[in-house]
Amino acid sequence: MSIPEKSIDKVQDIIIEEFSMFDDWMDRYDHLIEEGKDMPVIEEKYKKNDYLIEGCQSRVWLYPELTNGRLFFTADSDAIIVRGIIALLVKVLSGRTPDEILNTDLYFIDRIGLHQNLSPTRSNGLLAMLKQMKIYALAYKAKQDK
Repeated sequence: MSIPEKSIDKVQDIIIEEFSMFDDWMDRYDHLIEEGKDMPVIEEKYKKNDYLIEGCQSRVWLYPELTNGRLFFTADSDAIIVRGIIALLVKVLSGRTPDEILNTDLYFIDRIGLHQNLSPTRSNGLLAMLKQMKIYALAYKAKQDK
């Protein structure tokens, strides 16, 4: 687990730049699927109900681990598009401090048109994934502040 070399905004800008290379959403979906394929696989022991995200139509597992004051995420989904979505969130937020996760503006979601091009159920799932990441950050922040 390494600390990200780039700031959250820099990572978001890179994602925006990558998606801007594709003119239509079929190509962007293909890129999203590739992002999911490139994400490291979560260990089987974390594919249990404790790490299942509520509010997603697909099954999405998200495992948090706090190391040296930074929160690292591993994730998986049984749906390829959703796996790509969680891969982007992990790429941006993993390795950050709880404060960074709680205070960041995830502008890449709107800038790449992700929110507008998802079905309502997938859009709700995206919000549920983000909410769960922030809940973990809040819990670890509270634990650190004690």
